[in-house]
Amino acid sequence: MKQERHLHQHSDTGPPAFHAGNVPIAGRVILAPMSGYNDQPFRRLCRRFGASLVYTGLLSSPAIVHGPGRWGARRTAEMLRLHPEEVPLAVQLFGGEEAVIVEAARRIEPLDMALLDINLGCAKSKVTRSGAGAALMRDPARVGRIFAQLSAVLDTPVSGKIRLGWDSDSRTYLEVARAMVDNGAVLVAVHGRTAEQAYTGSADWDAIAEVKQAVQVPVLASGDVKRVADIAHILDATGCDGAMVGRAAIGNPWIFAGQDRDTIPWLERLPVVLEHLAMMLEFHGDYAGVHRFRKHLRAYLQSSGIPRRARIRITQCPDPDELQALLTESPAWVVAGEDVEPEELLVDGEV
Repeated sequence: MKQERHLHQHSDTGPPAFHAGNVPIAGRVILAPMSGYNDQPFRRLCRRFGASLVYTGLLSSPAIVHGPGRWGARRTAEMLRLHPEEVPLAVQLFGGEEAVIVEAARRIEPLDMALLDINLGCAKSKVTRSGAGAALMRDPARVGRIFAQLSAVLDTPVSGKIRLGWDSDSRTYLEVARAMVDNGAVLVAVHGRTAEQAYTGSADWDAIAEVKQAVQVPVLASGDVKRVADIAHILDATGCDGAMVGRAAIGNPWIFAGQDRDTIPWLERLPVVLEHLAMMLEFHGDYAGVHRFRKHLRAYLQSSGIPRRARIRITQCPDPDELQALLTESPAWVVAGEDVEPEELLVDGEV
């Protein structure tokens, strides 16, 4: 299957929308970091559709420094298998020990990345209990030290993604953002909720706007971008340089091309689905490729018009050849006007 026949081919032309340090960013819509989703095939696919900057998922600094092999654990090494099609790419690290974060960053710097990003937003207990992720929002001075050390030893520009704070009594976003920028950060991304909120309630876009006014580097807005129209809304409301799309991009690379998935008939989606599957099989192998593709496939199938029983059969198929055959046959199963209930997407690690 030739991808050029099926996939939207985005081209970065014209003047950049903004610069992150010395890195030109061609547009204003960015793929947010999401653990468990942002592997190389997905990052490449989102770039093809127009994401102007893509992030890896969260990578463990201790795993890189203390794990076996060049990049530590196998999954970490897999995430660091980069491709020229991903450029520009931000590699995101998390960690609770300053020295370990700096050493991990130093080790991976030879990779072809545009930005070295630090995660200060993940609220998962498995991350925060070691003092990493959103736990860093409790200590702006420590954040400043981390960024100062990174800026001193790296040639690669450094950035970070934050939340509004740990909880409603500790909304430290302005102090943390200033600490980052005062110590060399060239870009700040802000998710408009506290760690305590996780993904409940509404994102506070006014708080994101405060960060934009408080620092003299580009700011990316994150939170409650669910449809194409929300991108313009969050940019207008915050004055930010770019908008991050996270969960709304799963099974929906069209959002980077200005289209909502539910406006695209299944027959038109299918070539992209098959191409994504082929990329996953090539990158991960048959077994892992099929299993890791399922969470994307569930999202692709939303509002497809394919009956629930058929969708279950497709998403539970373990064999790559059979899965490709089922997908190829699937347009015949579409029921016009069927009310297909959306399935909940659980994202481990998006910040």
